[in-house]
Amino acid sequence: MSALRQGQEGRGQERRRFLPDRRSLILLAVAALAASGAQAGKARPVNTLGSSDGVAIRGYDPVAYFRDGGPRLGKPEFSVWHGGALWRFASAEHKALFEADPERYLPAYGGFCAYGTSRGYLVKIEPEAWSIVEGRLYLNYDLDVRKTWLGATPKYIARADRNWPGLNAAPIR
Repeated sequence: MSALRQGQEGRGQERRRFLPDRRSLILLAVAALAASGAQAGKARPVNTLGSSDGVAIRGYDPVAYFRDGGPRLGKPEFSVWHGGALWRFASAEHKALFEADPERYLPAYGGFCAYGTSRGYLVKIEPEAWSIVEGRLYLNYDLDVRKTWLGATPKYIARADRNWPGLNAAPIR
């Protein structure tokens, strides 16, 4: 065999070493899926609009909507970090309830306006504009928007549920 031909064969063998085999491709695919799953499980944004120190939903106690029947301003001494935001509570009892089961008390859509989320954008809320539907707290931009929200709540929840995953990285207005 000529020296030239041997050199060409050697380069071909080197190239083959860099081509992934079937097992490597499968491992790469699994790694890519795991990475995308980690992104999907990433914490959703939380409404800290108007707060320079990361306080969620304007400092209102999310447990109070369920336990006290409406909004109550939380106190700094009853605070807990959760999901990248500082949540405040009106009492030590409310803080303990939240810590034991945060998913039960967290407002839908990170505490952003539920109607706005149904329309495809993230906006502030007024704590007095709220509703609990099937055990879930929904906050709205203001009392007028709440009236609209209450006029077709199931329709708006379905829309907001569809929009919410895509709003994770959306600019907040």
